[in-house]
This record gives sequence, structure tokens and C-alpha cells, in this order.
Amino acid sequence: MSAVKPAYLRPLELKRGRVDLGFGAGGQAMAQLITELFARAFANDFLARGDDGAVLPAPAAGERLVMATDAHVVSPLFFPGGDIGSLAVHGTINDLAVMGARPLYLAASFILEEGFALAELVRIVDSMAAASRAAGVPVVTGDTKVVERGKGDGVFITTTGIGALPAGRDPGGARARPGDAILVSGTLGDHGMAIMAQREALAFESELRSDSAALHGLVDALYAAVEPAVIHVLRDPTRGGLASTLNEIAGQSGVGMVLDEAAIPLSPAVQAACELLGLDPLNVANEGKLVLICAADAAEPLLAAMRAHPLGRQAARIGEVCADPQHFVQLRTRLGGRRMVDWLAGEALPRIC
Repeated sequence: MSAVKPAYLRPLELKRGRVDLGFGAGGQAMAQLITELFARAFANDFLARGDDGAVLPAPAAGERLVMATDAHVVSPLFFPGGDIGSLAVHGTINDLAVMGARPLYLAASFILEEGFALAELVRIVDSMAAASRAAGVPVVTGDTKVVERGKGDGVFITTTGIGALPAGRDPGGARARPGDAILVSGTLGDHGMAIMAQREALAFESELRSDSAALHGLVDALYAAVEPAVIHVLRDPTRGGLASTLNEIAGQSGVGMVLDEAAIPLSPAVQAACELLGLDPLNVANEGKLVLICAADAAEPLLAAMRAHPLGRQAARIGEVCADPQHFVQLRTRLGGRRMVDWLAGEALPRIC
């Protein structure tokens, strides 16, 4: 991603300028954009080499490599609690974290639309760089392309991450067993409803804020609290929310699940917004929460470890895994009945991550 700017080029008008097709043409303008924006924001020794990729040190002996990639097309680009830049970092770090891995490095690709304001791009890149530094996971290589006006939506970002999986950690969607406990790290639906409120200019007494955050520190705290083998499944319930995440795990593991409605943590603002818009909060996306399925006798120490971490203070035990050949996810309602918790049908909240 790094490049050397020819000395005779004037500095980019980052405050008033706009993206043009030359920024993606491979010439001087592209080199200047990379040098003055991306290389400045993401500065590290790997990126400074200016090569087409990054040569990275091997993980510790006995560790396995984990790789994840994600594309980010959120609308609006900026929202309470984050923006597309920080979201791109957090999303890929979390994909690695819920595999049990220590995130090590990120790669980032940007698709920019002709005419996009450079000031907004600077804001996004600086936010992304700040999130990367805060997480301790550098962006070590990347790519930039520009498409004609009207053929994009400002900016799309794809991030790819590499992590190291320590020995003994092996969470997976096929490892849930009857009798296991189901935990969540906090309130659900915050990200999706923050996006919707911003998009539709909805106002509530309490501000809706995205929960976007990097979860690898919380995952490390969980593994430090118990024997690794008792943690069976970790997932971040993003698109499709808790409902789709648990249905996916139930199918992978060949089990059923029963949730307790009264135990599921929801903020009053999310509850009110979902009621107003006719949405089920269990279908709404999250970007800073995790679902943990563990051996039942490990639930209390894991809950304590979650609640001791800043990202898990509102953690709760919300249900259990059961034997069910039909792999249903059910909800015990506050009135004492049961209802099905099904996959999200269609697209309740488009372009949320």
C-alpha cells in the first residue's frame, strides 16, 4: 500500500478535494493518495516496505493460523458509536476472536466512488487506523480501486485478518451438546437499531449507539478463566442477530435450543425502537457482542469473567442446549408459553455492516 510521492506534486486537498478516477489508475495520483493518506494513517514497518504484500513472522510453536475476511457496505457511513472504518476493523478481528484466535494482522481494500469527498475518506481512514492501533492489530497491506460516479456508494471496505490459534482452543459451531449453557456478553440489537435510527432520523429519549468493538480481549479473558475444552462454541451474532446465529449452530451441531425470554438482555431504547418499527430484537445485528456455548458447570465462572471485562458487564445466561432431531430454537416467553425462534426471513435491516 505504501508509495513514494514524486517531489513535484502538490499536496492533496484532503479537506476540500474529491476522489477522481486517477486515484485508482496506478499512476502518480494513486501513489500520492496512498502516501498522504493510507500510509500515513496505518504507518508500520510492514507497510513501509512498499511491496505488494507483507512478509510476516510465523506464530509461536504449536499455534495454527486462522484467516477471515469480510466486506463492509454499511449505510450510513457514520453512525453513533462508530463508522464504516472502525466497523471494518472490529468485524474482522471479531471473526478471528470467535475462532479462539489471537488476531495478528489485517489487510484492507478500498473501493472508492468518483466524487467522494476526500475529507470524509480521511475521517474514515483515521477512524480505522485508531481502531487498529487500539486493538493492537496493524494493517500491513492493502489495495485501492476507484469506480465511476454512480457505480458505487462512496466507499466499500474489505478487510482480511490473520490470527494465531493457541494450543487447546478449538471452538466450533458443531461442538454444542445437550445440556450446554448458552451465554451472551451483553445487550442485543444495539448496532442494528443505531443504524436504523440514524438512517431514518428517528429520535428516542435515550440515544441508540452501536456496540461496535473488538472482542479479542474478552475472549482471552474467558479462556484464562476456565479450561479451554469447556468452551464449545463462540460466535458474534452480526447479520441476522441472535436468532440466525443460534439456528445456524443448532444445525451444525444437530441439537435444539431453548431460550428464556426474561433472561435476554435488551436496552430500553432498543426495546422501544423495535416495538415502534415492528422488529424482533433477536433478528437485529450486533457488532460488539458474542454468544458462548459451554459445558453447564463452566457457565458461572465464564459469566463472572465476562462481567469483570468492560465489554461483558451485562452478560447473561439465556438458555440451554437440548436434544432435538429437528434442531429447533425455541423461546420460553414471559407468559409461560413457547414460540419458535426462526432464521431471519428476508432483509429486515439492509446494509448494516
